[in-house]
Amino acid sequence: MNAVEPVYGTPVLLMIAAGAVLLLLVLIMRFRLHAFVALVLVSLITAMIAGIPMGKVIPTLLEGFGSTLATVALLVGFGAMIGRLLEVTGGAQVLADRLINQFGAERAPLALGVASLLFGFPIFFDAGLVVMLPIIFSVALRFGGSVLLYALPAAGAFAVMHALVPPHPGPVAAGDLLGADIGLLLVVGLVVAIPTWFLGSYLFSKWAGHRFVLPVPQILGATEEKHDRRPPSFGTVLFVLLLPLALIFLNTGLNTLATMGAIDADAGWVTVLRLVGQTPVALLITVIAAMALLGKGRSAAEVEKLMDGALGPICAIILVTGAGGMFGGVLRASGIGQALAGSLDSVGMPLIVAAFVIATALRVAQGSATVALTTTAGLIAPTVAATTGLSELDRCFLVIAIAGGATVLSHFNDSGFWLVGRFLNMDEKTTLKTWTVMETLLGGIAFGFALLGWWLL
Repeated sequence: MNAVEPVYGTPVLLMIAAGAVLLLLVLIMRFRLHAFVALVLVSLITAMIAGIPMGKVIPTLLEGFGSTLATVALLVGFGAMIGRLLEVTGGAQVLADRLINQFGAERAPLALGVASLLFGFPIFFDAGLVVMLPIIFSVALRFGGSVLLYALPAAGAFAVMHALVPPHPGPVAAGDLLGADIGLLLVVGLVVAIPTWFLGSYLFSKWAGHRFVLPVPQILGATEEKHDRRPPSFGTVLFVLLLPLALIFLNTGLNTLATMGAIDADAGWVTVLRLVGQTPVALLITVIAAMALLGKGRSAAEVEKLMDGALGPICAIILVTGAGGMFGGVLRASGIGQALAGSLDSVGMPLIVAAFVIATALRVAQGSATVALTTTAGLIAPTVAATTGLSELDRCFLVIAIAGGATVLSHFNDSGFWLVGRFLNMDEKTTLKTWTVMETLLGGIAFGFALLGWWLL
């Protein structure tokens, strides 16, 4: 997207950017306008005020929207389909039961967390937690102790996967806006997510579970999920979860070997395998494999209906991320991004720190992690484009830093706050002391790892 010659100087452009973000927050928080509508409206107003020629306003909006959707829609759609199949067929129950048997009663919370990490790869936070809660409650009743011992590791696992790892919409959209390699981002996201979860969720749950002794709620019946078919085997579930990771790692590994000169990047077999390992293709292959393996015993029409049902709930998320890309496109085209870059340079704040601070401010103000991720990425994307010497790893660390800021300080304006609080039958004060603290630990630790990688690598 070609930027127009800025009409205003840096101070005015920064005021326009600040006003745009403030208007966005007011529309979402005060007037309860849907984030998608608010982002489109603010993008339009910003484009006109910032001096983009009227004839280029709509093309600028559509280009920013379309370029983001081109990446996000495929990955999120395929991820939702895989998650839906695992949910309906009882794959989550099989995974949790097997891991608990392997880990033993003493480590049941760890087993539930590991199961949620695996299951959290394709399925979103809200859906994953709701699917796992009956399993969590059943395990808590079986082994005793505060329900927080079992629920927080699982909730934290879904939260950290949702924030840091593709194909979830936030990291995919932010990675696309910042020009990060999605396959490498998946690898970096996993490397950061696992220790972040262990330190900020699992270890914290051991303290919180003894500090706040809460009984197992009666909601959801605390019984295991019932399915109308024989559930898939543990091996099948594990294969479906690991297949996309293996394919994507294949692409990343071949790319690294080609960069090192160990293999010929133009060789036919290399290009074919790298194509197979591209994230959209890897997820497409996984969807087809999941339909064949998990859909056994169901008619083609039943499987098609399951696939169709998986897409409906994610439409709003896809549109919001696309609109976030639209907002970022306007900021780039108007010159606001370059003005912000110059201001950060003059202040002396490192780019990765600025990314975390901006995302944190947006997260606290409006609640949605996805909106905070996409808006922050859009704000700093022109700065990233104008900064020389950034490696592929640096771009990934920037995405992780933004995701960390978009995770911290979950409170009353975050749907996850109410979801966890209500399902675990906690009052607001207890939810703040447990869920909010855990989310802040997760976001802060993730940012710490990103900052360390930014400095060392």
